[in-house]
Amino acid sequence: MTLSTPAPPGDDNAAQAALAAEGARAAETADAPLWKRLPIISHLRRSVGLQRGMLVTGLVLTGLLLLLALLAPLVAPYGYSATSADGTAFGTQLPPGTPGHLLGTTVSGFDVLSRVIWGTRTAVAVMVCAVIASIILGVALGLVSGYVGGWLDRILVMIADAVYAFPSLLLAIVMSIVISKGQSSFWGGIFAAAISITVVFVPQYFRVIRAEVVRLKAEPFVEAAKVVGTGHGRIMRVHLLRNATRTLPLIFTLNASEAILTLAALGFLGFGIEPTKASEWGYDLNRAMSDATSGIWWTGLFPGLAIVLAVLGVTLVGESINDLNDPRLRTRKRRRAARRATTTSEEARA
Repeated sequence: MTLSTPAPPGDDNAAQAALAAEGARAAETADAPLWKRLPIISHLRRSVGLQRGMLVTGLVLTGLLLLLALLAPLVAPYGYSATSADGTAFGTQLPPGTPGHLLGTTVSGFDVLSRVIWGTRTAVAVMVCAVIASIILGVALGLVSGYVGGWLDRILVMIADAVYAFPSLLLAIVMSIVISKGQSSFWGGIFAAAISITVVFVPQYFRVIRAEVVRLKAEPFVEAAKVVGTGHGRIMRVHLLRNATRTLPLIFTLNASEAILTLAALGFLGFGIEPTKASEWGYDLNRAMSDATSGIWWTGLFPGLAIVLAVLGVTLVGESINDLNDPRLRTRKRRRAARRATTTSEEARA
């Protein structure tokens, strides 16, 4: 049970109104159908004002990213490595708006729109692999370390600090060379970026979960569970894990954003995926550098814009969910609204 922040002196009416509104909202949520209590839907129902606008914007951008990744073969006009269609070669460096090439073509004759759409599939694949692996390893290690303590906790903390000292991009480059053996294949590039992000970001999940578990295991409800004979596994799974993962959405989205940026950086530095293996935004930006000096701006603008929008959408979703999961922020907003309502009613009576 989460206790609200005490109200300032003299605000008894506002505090009572805020508590009443919070209780009514909690009762309404408990009685709502299951589909209304799902994570994203419940956050949308609780959000208001600018917070809702940020969440909706993030969901739209993220949903568009996932939709394009899923439907890339149907949406993209050409393949990611196609330089001709129906026996006719594409022109090189065609400007945007050219018939058949909405966003133009590159100096190599690739269709820019097709490369951008197919690039979403590569970005989502890296993001999913890195995030899932990071969460599983980081949460499990943090839970065990915080609950068991002792020498095991000290060793895991020391290892996490040592791993966290490595630069993620440098580790990604090393992983790319080791895994792909110098050959930039589709799965080699994806696993290189995903593993590097996993190794670097596991300490973040580990630190957050461990700190929460150390705090929660001293709470009365955990002590009561131990007294009644509840097993350690059930305590960690039911009592600690559920209460220690409130801050994970923000780290989850930052991790996903970092995965996209790291993959783009690998491609930009020449350690990414070759265009004949898959489409990758960082590689396209690398090839567009020489075009920019010649006034050919579209070959670099649209892949760069795709990176910005993908990272922005995921980050907005994470920030909004983190704010909505924080009861202190919700209580403050309701208290201010109740205070304004009380002041208005008092002025009307006067």
